[in-house]
Amino acid sequence: MKEMNAEQDFTGEASTSHHQKRQRRLPSTVEEEEKVGDVTEARSRTMFDLDLLDCPVCFHALTNPIFQCDNGHIACSSCCLKLRSKCPACALPIGNYRCRIMERVVEAIIVPCPNSKHGCTEKFSYGKEIAHEKECGFALCYCPTPNCKYTGVYRELYSHYYANHKDEDLWNCFVCGRSSGAWISTREKILILQESSDGPLVVLQCFNEPQGMYVTVNCIAPSAPGVGRFSYHLSYTDGDATMTFALEEMNRIQKVSWETPEKDFMLVPYYIVGQKAWLKMVICIRRLEEEKEVEEDESEDEAEEE
Repeated sequence: MKEMNAEQDFTGEASTSHHQKRQRRLPSTVEEEEKVGDVTEARSRTMFDLDLLDCPVCFHALTNPIFQCDNGHIACSSCCLKLRSKCPACALPIGNYRCRIMERVVEAIIVPCPNSKHGCTEKFSYGKEIAHEKECGFALCYCPTPNCKYTGVYRELYSHYYANHKDEDLWNCFVCGRSSGAWISTREKILILQESSDGPLVVLQCFNEPQGMYVTVNCIAPSAPGVGRFSYHLSYTDGDATMTFALEEMNRIQKVSWETPEKDFMLVPYYIVGQKAWLKMVICIRRLEEEKEVEEDESEDEAEEE
């Protein structure tokens, strides 16, 4: 009885996730080859109901290996383990025999990146586009300016910010490798810095917490290779007290969040900051590529001196 309840709980959770899961109605193509004389031609057909390629138990994209019971019901390998190799549809054993035809169908389905309408041209086997989406350079980013609803690819967002919000934050700019003042209003709790005319956007935020003020630094950019990779050093001084915090690689975010951070923040205790209207800090931002070049130059200089 307990085993049956566990199975019902699992399938019930899966059913709930089915209603909440991201809708996949992207067009997909099935690539086929046809030999005409001595020439092999590629053909493709369009499919739209990609939900047919999801595991009927967990509703995640089917990936090899795919198993079937004697009645032909299928499930992904992960669900077979969770259900203790018992088919949720008919209770027959499942997990011993693979459904080879379904594996071939899933491998044949080619889908575009979910960000294809924003310029990405990558295509993947069904299910593999989800992993790419997390690192796609065409993922949408949101303008960090309060009450601005603009969204766009990160380069377009940088141009938008410079064209529409530069008068609001005229002096809020940074130059890589140089220390500069970073003053955050404890009332507004956000400071937006931009490099050059339409360069990367870096957002500083402060959060009122029981222990003091948390200060975070993030770059508005997708987690794509080579995009928005910075390090930074942040400091706050009040009298003889100095707080510092540094990260070898700045976190990248696509949208400003006001949830209390769990890590990667500088804590400024209230007994230091008091009731000040501004957190007057100093920040130095560097590109990781520039730091690597500086280290290589220093190594070359040391080698020459020896």
